[in-house]
Amino acid sequence: MNWTCLNAEELVEACIDTGNPAAWEEFVRRFRPVIAGTVMRTVRRFGEHAPQLIDDLIQETYLKICANRCRILREFKAQAPDGIFGLLKTVAFSVAQDHFRGGAAVKRGAGRREMALETYANSAVAGRDGLPPLEREILLREIDGELAAVTDPGARDRDRQIFWLYYRHGMTSRAIAQIPGIGLTQKGVESVIQRLTNHIRTRLVETKLNKAKGKASGPSF
Repeated sequence: MNWTCLNAEELVEACIDTGNPAAWEEFVRRFRPVIAGTVMRTVRRFGEHAPQLIDDLIQETYLKICANRCRILREFKAQAPDGIFGLLKTVAFSVAQDHFRGGAAVKRGAGRREMALETYANSAVAGRDGLPPLEREILLREIDGELAAVTDPGARDRDRQIFWLYYRHGMTSRAIAQIPGIGLTQKGVESVIQRLTNHIRTRLVETKLNKAKGKASGPSF
């Protein structure tokens, strides 16, 4: 298989679906320039030029891309040709910026965004902290279904993508707005996130109340 003949979208799909080492070698070869360029520009903004630091951040970017079975790549839906380049720029920028702006603290903050919603879901649906993996996946699928129900069909994929990039991948609204094809300003992205979050929280409360009513009524004989 000549991986160099594939376009960007086909190459990404091949990497995800087959995990072929040769496909990943082509991925690194083809996309390293955009990742390295973004890292270098961001590092220099903070007055750093150390080659070792740049290499470390490039590797960390690849690790973030590959985390959770390449979830970032699997969930990304390109809204424009070669939109993958915009996504990779955003991830590289986020990794480099996190390093200088209290990397660990920023990552904890990103985690809190996801956990803020998940903790609310846990208390609303399960009434306890933490969920077993299977229940958590079921809950996330329910949330995803709610997203499809509340978003306008013309913007469904985009709004769903914004929601999960924010909550599951820890991207800021500013970074999301910079992805080619999103077509929204930072304020527009923030508006989408707020609208969808409010809807999901409302639906979770309703679910909790319905479960409580069911328990209160008891079994019928």
